[in-house]
Amino acid sequence: MSSTTAGQVIRCKAAVAWEAGKPLVIEEVEVAPPQAMEVRLKILFTSLCHTDVYFWEAKGQTPLFPRIFGHEAGGIVESVGEGVTDLKPGDHVLPVFTGECKECRHCKSEESNMCDLLRINTDRGVMLNDGKSRFSINGQPIYHFVGTSTFSEYTVLHVGSVAKINPAAPLDKVCVLSCGISTGLGATLNVAKPKKGSTVAVFGLGAVGLAAAEGARIAGASRIIGVDLNAKRFDE
Repeated sequence: MSSTTAGQVIRCKAAVAWEAGKPLVIEEVEVAPPQAMEVRLKILFTSLCHTDVYFWEAKGQTPLFPRIFGHEAGGIVESVGEGVTDLKPGDHVLPVFTGECKECRHCKSEESNMCDLLRINTDRGVMLNDGKSRFSINGQPIYHFVGTSTFSEYTVLHVGSVAKINPAAPLDKVCVLSCGISTGLGATLNVAKPKKGSTVAVFGLGAVGLAAAEGARIAGASRIIGVDLNAKRFDE
């Protein structure tokens, strides 16, 4: 992959949320180069998670706009900032909204992934390095979302929020591993921890629910009962 854009500001398209609940607008944004311990990605595939919708509606949380949402995606490393040694341009990666600094007590624990530095923070719209956004439109900062902001053709993340994957994996499919699948699978295997031979009930059969059911199967559950919470399905 060409790295001729390394160190340069990239102009690209992004879906910008200017106000809570208002339609996203496709804008040309400027994406600054990655700083120390940051990575700039070219996003090839991104999907919509209900969490994006929830914070776009800004019901029950502090509104922060204008903002670029998105956190479930797959892409390729375009360039890396100072100090990044385990990723290079061309690597296939997934963004991770709950990152790992690999140094804090949580990262070193087998029971927690709530990193002291990079745990999910829905109120922070800037980078940790300097407290500034890497996105702008005509000099106006556009805020980040959970450290990922994948509704943009290019985005900048902390290196601890980027997971390198096998380049043979189809990015259009494995992009859901960065949120929906890992959320459901992890909830079963790491939290519920069903015993082999047990019966498991899963309420809600969307992407997360189906992944939770798969986690139960992997754990050795003998039966899995799925409860669909969408009553409208039965009206058709």
